[in-house]
Amino acid sequence: MAATARTRMAVLVGFVVLFALALNVSGNMVFPVSHKFKGAGKQVSLSAWKEHDARRHRRLLAGSDSAIDLQLGGNGHPSEAGLYIAKIGLGSPSKDFHVQVDTGSDVLWVNCAECSDCPTKSNLGFKLTMYDPKSSSTSSKVTCDQEFCTSSFKGKLPDCKADMLCNYSISYGDGSTTAGYYVKDNIQLDKVTGNHQTTSTNGTIVFGCGAKQSGNLGKSPGAVDGILGFGQANASVISQLSSSGMVKKEFAHCLDNVKGGGIWAVGEVVEPKVKNTTPLIPNLPHYTVTVKSIEVGGDVVDLPTDLFGLFEDRNGAVIDSGTTLAYLAPEVYEPFMKKIYARQSGLKKHIVDKQFTCFEYSGNVDNGFPVVKFNFKNSVVLTAYPHEYLFRLKDDVWCSGWQPNSMKSKGGKSMTILGDLVLSNKLVLYDIENQAIGWTDYNCTSSIKLKDEKSGQAYSVGAHNLSSASGPIIGRLLAFFLLVISMLQILA
Repeated sequence: MAATARTRMAVLVGFVVLFALALNVSGNMVFPVSHKFKGAGKQVSLSAWKEHDARRHRRLLAGSDSAIDLQLGGNGHPSEAGLYIAKIGLGSPSKDFHVQVDTGSDVLWVNCAECSDCPTKSNLGFKLTMYDPKSSSTSSKVTCDQEFCTSSFKGKLPDCKADMLCNYSISYGDGSTTAGYYVKDNIQLDKVTGNHQTTSTNGTIVFGCGAKQSGNLGKSPGAVDGILGFGQANASVISQLSSSGMVKKEFAHCLDNVKGGGIWAVGEVVEPKVKNTTPLIPNLPHYTVTVKSIEVGGDVVDLPTDLFGLFEDRNGAVIDSGTTLAYLAPEVYEPFMKKIYARQSGLKKHIVDKQFTCFEYSGNVDNGFPVVKFNFKNSVVLTAYPHEYLFRLKDDVWCSGWQPNSMKSKGGKSMTILGDLVLSNKLVLYDIENQAIGWTDYNCTSSIKLKDEKSGQAYSVGAHNLSSASGPIIGRLLAFFLLVISMLQILA
C-alpha cells in the first residue's frame, strides 16, 4: 500500500469492511441453531444450552424476523472507487453514517467526535459524520468486565478494573492505526414492509468508537465514516441482531460494477433462486470454500496438490466483498496468466502503479480473452468473464484484475482471495445458519424478493446507488491496500 490519499482510503476501506458490512441486516430472520454447538467432539456446557434457549425465547417474544434493505453506493472499479458503501443510522436522534461494507471482517466502527487525526472531508460525494456518544440519549459505554468485552478477548482482561472501558486497537499494513473504545447504541435500518417499501426500525448493537487515527487514516480525500463488517463472529452486527431476534442470519448482495451500487439485503432470498450452494470450511473466521479446480477457456490449470492449503491441508479460497481484485497464489498465478494471454501473444504489456499489468487492445475483450471458471464443492461454479476481470484504464488501455498473492497463512500455505472482481454482477447468498454460500449471475440493477417471516409474503427489494463522486483519485492503489488489510485479518 502507498502512503497516498488513495492508499488511506484503501486501508480505511479494508478495515471498515471489518466493521461496516454487518450493518446490512435486512430482516428475514430465523434463530441460528444448526451450527452453534457443532464442534470437533467438544462437550457443550448446560449454561450454553440455556443461553441458547434464552435467545430463542427472546426471538419468539419479539415476533418474526425482519427483512432489511441496506442502501448501497460505490463501485468495484479499481480505477475508480474500488469499494462499496452503505448508509446506516446510529444514535438517538439518529445520524447517517457512510461505511464500507465488508464480508471479510466482523466489527463495525465509526469515527468519533473526540477523534484525533480523523478525516474531516471526503471526495466520495457525502459529508463525513462524527459519532458523539454525549449527543445520543441511548448511548452507553461498554466496560471491560461486560460479556461483550470478555468474549471478544476470550476472557477477562488481567488489568480490568471497575468502569474501565473496553478498548480496541487495529494496525494496518502501511503503519496506520485506529484505536478507540466500544459503545452500545441504537442502529437504524430500513425494514422491508412491502414491494419496494420500507420503514425505519431500530436495534441495539455494540460498535467501535474511533478515538485516534494515525498515518494515512486521517488524510485521505477518499475517506468514509467507518467500516461495517459482515463476518460470522459474535461481534458482527448481523450476529448481534440475530441473537436479539431482529434478523435472520442470512444475507445477500448483488454488486453492480456497471452503474455502481446494487443490492445488499438481510433475510431469506426467494427470488432469484440460488439452486446450488457450497459448504463453508468449518471453524474458520472468514467465508472460505473449497476449490476443486480452475479452468481458463475450458483448459484446466495444472495446480500443485496442496496449492489451496489456506488453513492446514484444506483447499480454500476466501470470498471477500471487501477486496477489490482477485489474488492468486504464486504457484497458480503464472500458469493461469499464460492461459489468459495465450490467444494474444503479441500484446505489448506494461506495468502501471508498480502492480497492474496493462496493455492496448481495441477489440471486444470478450471475444479476445477466455472465460475463467472456479469449480467448488457440490458442482458450484463461479464464472468470471473478460469484461469483468479486465478493466479499462483509459480509451483502449486495459489492465488485468488478477494479482499474485505472495502472503502466506499462519501454516505457511498459499492463499487465494476472490474479491469484487469475480463477485460483481452476481447475487451472492451467505447462509450463515447452514454454513453455506452460493451465487447466480444476475442483473444487479433490478430487484430481488425477500420472504417476510411474519406474513409469509415475498416482497421486492430494488437496487440503490448512493451519490458518489469517486474517481481515479482513490482507485488504482486501493486494491493493494485492501489485500494487505484482508491478509492481516486472515492471519490474525
